[in-house]
Amino acid sequence: MFLVTGATGNVGRHVVDQLLAAGEAVRALTRDPEGARLPAEAEVVAGDLTRPETVEPALKGVFALFLFPSPGTAGPIVQAAKERGVRRVVMLSSSAVEYDTEGADNAIVAYHKEIEHEIEQSGLEWTFVRPCGFAVNTLQWAPQIRAGDVVRGPYAEAEMALIHERDIADVATRVLLTDGHGGAKYVLTGPESLTQAEQVRRIGEAIGRPVRYEELPPDVAREQMIQNQIPAEFVDMSLTFQAELVGVPTEISPRVEELTGRPARTFDQWAADHVADFR
Repeated sequence: MFLVTGATGNVGRHVVDQLLAAGEAVRALTRDPEGARLPAEAEVVAGDLTRPETVEPALKGVFALFLFPSPGTAGPIVQAAKERGVRRVVMLSSSAVEYDTEGADNAIVAYHKEIEHEIEQSGLEWTFVRPCGFAVNTLQWAPQIRAGDVVRGPYAEAEMALIHERDIADVATRVLLTDGHGGAKYVLTGPESLTQAEQVRRIGEAIGRPVRYEELPPDVAREQMIQNQIPAEFVDMSLTFQAELVGVPTEISPRVEELTGRPARTFDQWAADHVADFR
């Protein structure tokens, strides 16, 4: 039995699908089983990662755990997993834990590091999957693209090698199913580093009309983000991080191809898969 936490998320949903396709028994953890819309073959159970006691019953009979990170909860969940005989844990972490920059000195990176440390100390067989920026995060531009042909935001030249959520799931599933990955820390990226301006242009190509990125001064962007109910702490963290990405191409990781046997999906492929979200 495999337990997938965060089973309705961008990555977890695909992990569930792929484990089922491999013929495995899957237990999918979600706060809302009624609205999960997961395959009938999966055993969908209620649980909330922020309340570890609700997760513990789902660990019975589980061989391997796919762990979606939730601040302050990993210790009890990992301890319960060990007590119930779970052998393997694969954690969805972040490549930002490896950065040594001001922009990476924030609460999100801190809790990923904390959870990684707790898992390392658990005595379980563990693997960390550390993706770069998710391509799916560009869906934040969808309202602007649906409304017109301009995306307005800060730092047009900030670069990232965004990764398709299916590639993250492909790697995670491979690691869950096969031996030889204990103690590995796999950094995952897409196959090319693109500026935000280029990402927007390529989304436009996918949907069949020109779309461009119009850079806003950081202070203007900050004010707008806060007006949109984004917490100031998160806004400042995001702006600092983006500023450090300007003119700095992401180092491309070969891990997706090494672990899956095929190249990582391009951003163009991701955009084509999500055309409906931008129309």
